[in-house]
Amino acid sequence: MFGLMMNTPLLISAIAEHAARYHGGREIVSVTADNPRHRYTYGDCIGRAKKLANALNGLGAKRGDRVATLAWNDYRHLEAYYGISGAGHVCHTINPRLFPEQLVFIINHAEDRWIFTDVMFVPLLEAIADKIPNVEGFVVMTDEAHMPETQLSNVMCYESLIADESDEFDWPEFDEQTASALCYTSGTTGDPKGVLYDHRSTLLHAYAAVAPDVMSMSSRDVVLPVVPLFHVNSWGSPYAAFMAGAKLVLPGPKMGDGEVLCELLDSEDVTLSLGVPTVWLALLQYCEKTGKRLDKLQRTLIGGAAVPRSMIQEFRDKHDVEVRQGWGMTETSPLGVASTLKAGLENRSPDEKLDFAAKAGRGIFGCELRIVDEEGSALPWDGEAYGPLQVRGPWVCSDYFKLDGSAGTHTDDGWFDTGDVATIDPEGYMAITDRTKDVIKSGGEWISSIELENTIMAHPAVAEAAVIGIAHPKWTERPLLVVVKAEGQDVTGDELLAFYEGRVAKWWIPTDVEFVDELPHTATGKVKKIELRRQFKDYQLSG
Repeated sequence: MFGLMMNTPLLISAIAEHAARYHGGREIVSVTADNPRHRYTYGDCIGRAKKLANALNGLGAKRGDRVATLAWNDYRHLEAYYGISGAGHVCHTINPRLFPEQLVFIINHAEDRWIFTDVMFVPLLEAIADKIPNVEGFVVMTDEAHMPETQLSNVMCYESLIADESDEFDWPEFDEQTASALCYTSGTTGDPKGVLYDHRSTLLHAYAAVAPDVMSMSSRDVVLPVVPLFHVNSWGSPYAAFMAGAKLVLPGPKMGDGEVLCELLDSEDVTLSLGVPTVWLALLQYCEKTGKRLDKLQRTLIGGAAVPRSMIQEFRDKHDVEVRQGWGMTETSPLGVASTLKAGLENRSPDEKLDFAAKAGRGIFGCELRIVDEEGSALPWDGEAYGPLQVRGPWVCSDYFKLDGSAGTHTDDGWFDTGDVATIDPEGYMAITDRTKDVIKSGGEWISSIELENTIMAHPAVAEAAVIGIAHPKWTERPLLVVVKAEGQDVTGDELLAFYEGRVAKWWIPTDVEFVDELPHTATGKVKKIELRRQFKDYQLSG
């Protein structure tokens, strides 16, 4: 027997309509290249998103077409989020920091028909335009006064594109499992893989995000998402903020600028901010240098990389700001766990509370966790046992776009293997202890050790090479290249680092090089990364 309840679909357009009706006057503030402090309202945003939806129909966009964005956090990008997905298309957010070859692969694999881009990324697109022949046109997200000269074909100005369109649009109604957004992993183990979100998963994730023990977001909050809109949908903050009616402050291209962030936090009365450890390090250093305090900020959600215990303590002791650490992945939309203090732990000592805050967090309803042994059997939550971390839930990917199960990342009983190794304590707090894949996380972004190794092996003076992550005070980890020279060959570390230029993204290039006589190997001839990490555990990077 079924219940007698309405079965209205969970659609992103419903968030838009709710925000316009109940929070239409709430402010959205943006730092943009053509306006240092743009201001308008939720109502304005949704009206312009509808103009964009009408414009996309005029371009011939059909249900399910991929429309890409290559842009920072500002109001036009936010309009694209709602205008593209709400109209039934797929908003494909692209990370401009990726290496050009990865951008080409992603755009072609996604079969993007149009690309919406910030002015500053036009040269990047010009350099790869001949390799992405299926893109029908480019929309530069600015006004006519700031349009750049470009060699791109079929270029349109965003403001001109939507100018004459109506701000009335009947959002289509369709199945809530219709694809809404597409985000690719960084390709740390081979080509990037696409995670295809749907409307249902997005709304359920937004409900979880606003919960008191996650972001605790309400209409009384002012939210500054420093995590990019191209990074797993800015951790769901554009949807959560519109759902709650929080004021939004968008930093545009100034995400890593401690001075600008500090000024925004103060002048706009920000209560909640989100970002990776690297941006907060820049902010804290600026505050330390200038003597400024973060008097209005109440809490920050930090993820993308492990949060240093010292950073949590500095936020708490110097600024009275609560750090909520979180863990997640592109494949989990991304929220998986969040670290807030459970009832019953209030009377623990400050150091014990800090111990809990320094863990990745405890499970959020909607994302189940388990750790398993080599046979796939569940391990106890005792804080001691550790094993591969697996997750499942309504906002966890069931497969990758156009891979049809060939990625081998899902178990027979329906769990996603995250590639992380973790422990879970009796209170349910999870901590990442290692990674099953040989990847390095620097500033919240993945770096593939395998690709770095394969690239350097093309150098004639290298007999064997391995890359491991070394702790770094700013970037969390940076790559260390460990090399065995080929017999009779001589080469310097600087020459090897120069060899990477033009072959990998600049920020992937290892910080240091160490030469050894031999690398440790397993019985099957594979490099023993665990042994190598142990050997260099006390290594001090030069930069």
